[in-house]
Amino acid sequence: MAKLQLKDLNKTYSPKVVPVKDISLDVSEGEFLTLLGPSGCGKSTTLRLIAGLEQPTRGEIRIGDRNVTDLRPGDRDIAMVFQSYALYPHMTVYENMASSLKLRSKISSGEINRLVTEVAASLGLTELIDRKPGKLSGGQRQRVALGRALVRQPEVFLLDEPLSNLDALLREKVRAELKQLFSSQKAPVVYVTHDQTEAMTLSTKVAVLNSGTVQQLDPPHLIYTRPANQFVAGFVGSPQMNLLVLKCQGNFAMLGDFGVPLPNMPTLPPEIVLGIRPEHVGFEDAEAGKIAAPEAIKGEVYLVENLGMQNLVSVRVKGVESVTVRALLPNDRHWNSEIVELVFPPQLLHWFDVKTGDRLQ
Repeated sequence: MAKLQLKDLNKTYSPKVVPVKDISLDVSEGEFLTLLGPSGCGKSTTLRLIAGLEQPTRGEIRIGDRNVTDLRPGDRDIAMVFQSYALYPHMTVYENMASSLKLRSKISSGEINRLVTEVAASLGLTELIDRKPGKLSGGQRQRVALGRALVRQPEVFLLDEPLSNLDALLREKVRAELKQLFSSQKAPVVYVTHDQTEAMTLSTKVAVLNSGTVQQLDPPHLIYTRPANQFVAGFVGSPQMNLLVLKCQGNFAMLGDFGVPLPNMPTLPPEIVLGIRPEHVGFEDAEAGKIAAPEAIKGEVYLVENLGMQNLVSVRVKGVESVTVRALLPNDRHWNSEIVELVFPPQLLHWFDVKTGDRLQ
């Protein structure tokens, strides 16, 4: 199987509209890369450039030892699954899956039948093989679209938000099927989504994009536990990470009257951004007889959102009305407008530069 390489890929529509800015990345055999980012970040344009549906302004696309930058889509040996399924309504499931193979003169009808039958069985489509798309559910249609890509046995798979049209329960089911399906495929996979759950569960690598540039390219666990900058920290994670701009005073970052010990740094900036995820905010329960830690932050609860297993509690820090900390706290008690004490474990803090947003520690 081939390796996919993008080298300094750029797409410019006008001086003010540059959806892809010098993107370079490799997707090796067996890797599942997700392009993750908000709407307009350039992820779908990047996928269309790889597919040959658009031509780059500059840069190079290589599949294996071939430079495919100027090749037509049909000559690149890729298979693409679209958000809209893109099935032929007048064809059966079998005919839709076999359609791309019939264009290849070197494949016999017997071989086409074998490939379609095997892939249909793996996707649970055998009993639906004679139905047309109009008589299929959304999940079944998406599996047919996947099957049409799989029978081609391409050098590269491209998937453009294939689950976005499915409801929440079906999306979870098909996502699990995708995970299992592509774990046995050796061809590189490039998957586009704005859904971070899909990115984190499916991928071996995630490229977080913003304004046409790659903000971070890493395995999912590093994207989550060690975000490269403030944008990645705020975009990845639900509930969103707390990001607080604090003033530096001596060896502490001050949050009202509370001082958070700063990490060792060559120079101390006037201000710094502290990041901590809601699930990492500790809770001192004075009512249960526990003695509050001396470094606990006091604040008043003003909003409680029940998430089922936990409550997302928004707390206004005492003495700093404009600063809110969100914490995932136990749902075994009722939270009212009360004073609580929160703790920030030092080993779970993230520090970012106020001006550049880059990670400091």
